[in-house]
Amino acid sequence: MCGARFTTYEHVEERPLRVAKRDGSGEDFDRTKLLRSVAIACAKRPVTEADIDAVVDAVEENLTRTASFEVSSSLIGEIVMEHLGPLDRVAYVRFASVYRNFQDIGEFQDMVHDLHAEERRQGSARNQEELPL
Repeated sequence: MCGARFTTYEHVEERPLRVAKRDGSGEDFDRTKLLRSVAIACAKRPVTEADIDAVVDAVEENLTRTASFEVSSSLIGEIVMEHLGPLDRVAYVRFASVYRNFQDIGEFQDMVHDLHAEERRQGSARNQEELPL
């Protein structure tokens, strides 16, 4: 033995995540920017800050599980919508209108129609009983 003391430190190496935007440019992932956009969609809705944080946490967790260094902004938008839908339908439509860049009222109507159809399907599925065999 040499008598010297060695100390090692372990730390988690964070992998920087890049966001590929629709116009071809890229930028570093910014949690604050995502929090702000989700908070705007949830403004004046019965959604708490904890709910918003949970949505952003879930999005970040989903993104960190991907094996790639770069993710598309469209993937981030889809993941946000996946978590906003069950939380608050109005916030979902607000976020979708910006994310999908709605150009006219018809696109809003189509989305609302699709949401109603989905709710009816889910409602009828919940009301059905399983028949004994």
